[in-house]
Amino acid sequence: MTSEDLFTYFPNLTEKQKQQFEQLPALYEFWNNQINVISRKDIDQLFERHVLHSLGIAKVMPFLPGESVLDVGTGGGFPGIPLAILFPETSFYLVDSIGKKIKVVQEVASALGLENVRATHSRAEQIDEKFDFIVSRAVTRLGEFYPWIKEKFSKTSKNKLPNGILYLKGGDLTDEIKESGLKVIQYHLKDYYPGEFFETKQVIYIKG
Repeated sequence: MTSEDLFTYFPNLTEKQKQQFEQLPALYEFWNNQINVISRKDIDQLFERHVLHSLGIAKVMPFLPGESVLDVGTGGGFPGIPLAILFPETSFYLVDSIGKKIKVVQEVASALGLENVRATHSRAEQIDEKFDFIVSRAVTRLGEFYPWIKEKFSKTSKNKLPNGILYLKGGDLTDEIKESGLKVIQYHLKDYYPGEFFETKQVIYIKG
C-alpha cells in the first residue's frame, strides 16, 4: 500500500496533510534503525498496518476542533500521530511507559511540524488531566485497561458519541468483552477497508 492508496480512503486531505503522510515511511525507517519501535516485517507495510489501521478510529469518530484526545501506550506514535495529522485542530497527548519510544514520537511529531501533539514518558495512571476521548491500540485486555483511565474523561460531550474510549483490537473478542463486564459497541474495520489484514480488526467504543 502506498500513500496514494491511503488518500483514496480520505479524499479531503489538504496538500499539507498529504505531505505529512508521505513523510512517514522515511521518518519511521530512520528512527526504527536506531530505536526499534516497529517490527521489521511491518515497516514495509507501514501505511496498511499502522497508518490506515490507526485511522480506522477516524472512520468511527471524526474528532472536532478543540477536543482533546489521550493516546495510551502509543509506542512509536500509533494511533496518535496519524490521527493528529488528520485532525490538526484537535489536541493529542501521547504517553508511553517506555522512554525511548516517546523519543521517537517527539522526533516524528517535530519533523512533521505537528503543533497539536504532546508526548510524555508516563503511565496512563499518572496523567492528571481530563480528555474527551482516550484512544489506544491493543495495549492490554479491556478489563485491565479500563481502570487505568476511567476517571480521565471530561464531563461535557460535544461529539456524536459521548466521551469515551476508542480502542483498536483484533481477533475474536467475545470472551474478553464478557470478562471485562463493560458495555461496548463494536465497529468492524472490514466495513471501511478491504483486505485480509482488516478482516478481524475492530474499533471498540466504551462510554467514559
